[in-house]
Amino acid sequence: MKLSDFNFKLPEERIARFPSDKRSGSKLMVIDRGTGEISHHIFSDLPDHLAKNDFIVMNNTKVDPVRIFAYTGEKRIEFLITKRSPGNIIEGFALPAKKLREGVSVDFGEGREGVVESIGFRGRRTIRCNCSVDEIIKDGFAPLPPYIKRRYDEAYQHRTFDLKRYQTIYSRHSGSIAAPTAGLHFDESLLESIRTKNEILEVTLSVGPATFQKIEVDNIKDHSMGVENIRIEKSVSDRIDFLKKNDNNLLAIGTTSVRSLETWAAKKPEEESFSSDLFISPGFRFKMVDKLLTNFHLPESSLFILVSSFAGLDLMKKAYQIAIEREYNFFSYGDAMLII
Repeated sequence: MKLSDFNFKLPEERIARFPSDKRSGSKLMVIDRGTGEISHHIFSDLPDHLAKNDFIVMNNTKVDPVRIFAYTGEKRIEFLITKRSPGNIIEGFALPAKKLREGVSVDFGEGREGVVESIGFRGRRTIRCNCSVDEIIKDGFAPLPPYIKRRYDEAYQHRTFDLKRYQTIYSRHSGSIAAPTAGLHFDESLLESIRTKNEILEVTLSVGPATFQKIEVDNIKDHSMGVENIRIEKSVSDRIDFLKKNDNNLLAIGTTSVRSLETWAAKKPEEESFSSDLFISPGFRFKMVDKLLTNFHLPESSLFILVSSFAGLDLMKKAYQIAIEREYNFFSYGDAMLII
């Protein structure tokens, strides 16, 4: 299939720059794959749409404050840290990248400095710092996606808010540079309500550039996902196995949970920690996931391709058009859909 098959027009005003006032107050679209029926609800209604034999798997990764503002000379630059290496070396993407040539000094403030060691494709830079990465990110910002357009003044104004809201309430394990956004809609009271009748299990996928990298091939079969790290404790994988064998339905919270589970099903790794470069596209046979809760994704993204593989491209395009018409909010801080 062509990448253009997964394109759609989205009015800019439908891109959420801030989340709903209450986590569970977002809109929830429910889509039945069997009938094609589409209905509209509030996220707090989610327990009403769960069957007794549904169990839930969510990604408990924690987002690090890896969006950094620094200076080279008097010019402010922005840096998204995507990788840490021994020797206080950080790798990531710079904006504007042209200011960071090899050998250029970077001032992170309070005596924290770095020197650009190498440059790479599309603004990628490697910087050797005079302090630990933890020192660099202690004043960092939530790594919000660029389309939220939180420039320095606004990012500074909303720093505390974004650090809290761009994080699931069940996040536990550091290492991600983006949030598993389907989970942002859960609050404590909603989780407690769900736990009264449905089991909840957790896995960990550390979200890296692979999840949101731009697809740059015409034929999607030629796309290669980057590698991301996953951890599923044996007690959890054993429990999932047991529940699936006893005719329970698995509801995955977000596309990262889907990729974790389907990678595990394909590899059957002996170790609890393993890696994934799985790119899910139409024709993929889902072995684990029966239902999916997710946000509304960017056109021509691997995430929209994944949900289209799960529910069918025609149904997804129909649902997205209805969402636009009914003024759902899109992307990371936007509303949600439940595909059953």
